[in-house]
Amino acid sequence: MSFNTEIQKYNWTTVTDSIYSKTATDVENALKKNARNLEDFKALISPAAAPYLEEMAQLSNRLTQERFGKTIQFYIPLYLSNECQNICTYCGFSLDVKIPRKTLTDEEILKEVEVIKSYGYDHVLIVTGEANKTVGVDYFKNAIRLIKPYFSNIAIEVQPLQQDEYEELIEEGINTVLVYQETYHKENYKIHHPKGRKSNYEYRLETQDRLGRAEIHKMGLGVLIGLEDWRTDSFYCAAHLDYLEKNYWKSKYTISFPRLRPCAGGVELKSVMTDKQLVQLICAYRLFNQEVELSMSTRESKKFRENCVKFGITSISADAKTDPGGYANPKVNLEQFEINDKRPTSEFVKAIEAQGYEPVFKNWDKSLQ
Repeated sequence: MSFNTEIQKYNWTTVTDSIYSKTATDVENALKKNARNLEDFKALISPAAAPYLEEMAQLSNRLTQERFGKTIQFYIPLYLSNECQNICTYCGFSLDVKIPRKTLTDEEILKEVEVIKSYGYDHVLIVTGEANKTVGVDYFKNAIRLIKPYFSNIAIEVQPLQQDEYEELIEEGINTVLVYQETYHKENYKIHHPKGRKSNYEYRLETQDRLGRAEIHKMGLGVLIGLEDWRTDSFYCAAHLDYLEKNYWKSKYTISFPRLRPCAGGVELKSVMTDKQLVQLICAYRLFNQEVELSMSTRESKKFRENCVKFGITSISADAKTDPGGYANPKVNLEQFEINDKRPTSEFVKAIEAQGYEPVFKNWDKSLQ
């Protein structure tokens, strides 16, 4: 059993045509329902839903508050390495990009931790490039052991691993794993990932199945918005979420919305998404699934990030550096992509509080699992 089998039910062109053929009546019917299915999700992300954005936003706001209250979980990424053996057309860490490579030592990791803790964070996301020989499971175990005393919540965003390897990392203390498919368009996936282990579409697609069997506390999904038609890719991601919740009900789920940002890879966007369309997508996910967590990074602008909490976002990063060693040494300049919102955490906290929301730096503890 895997989503690789489930996805065979769908044809990219047929799904695209179905989304773009949705009518105002389809949108209105979806909005009237208490529980919505994948066909309703198609309607809510379709062009026909654009005139209903205000109604969608109000409903999304109400449903989010009913489930999560007026709280926003704060997290921060900790980049440990930019070494990578993959060639990806959109990434500043791609093997063919001529930048200095860096993997943090134990001492350097602890220096990063010291700075991050000074900002008040208790939820950290470990990020690396995909280089198994230098940043493999043993490296992750060591890093987790180093930082575990300082954080109550440790997530990772690294290369896809085997089920037993995830089980080992869960035992060490991770509770969340993020793995983005980037795009569900199988043929074009290969164009964007021509070299390296990441070029194996099926292996990456089945990562969440391995995580589910390992009984991870929470796993994250998402597409890189801009690689392909954002509506079609998002439908596939929603179908993936629907499949996972039905088959791995012990795990929780989170969706992220990374829009392509300028980076050393320099790929041209195939599908441009406006701010209004991103709000539409966020609301569509909330209306489709009231339990899923929705996450926003520093890729987006100050104004958008301040307002997105009202539309359904439940977790958000701030003060982020996307280069290894970037907190202790801000001039290192090895970033994966260009940050948009560069405000310090303290300033962003005030902006969130001004919206009437409570920033939360710790909301999970292993002893309460």
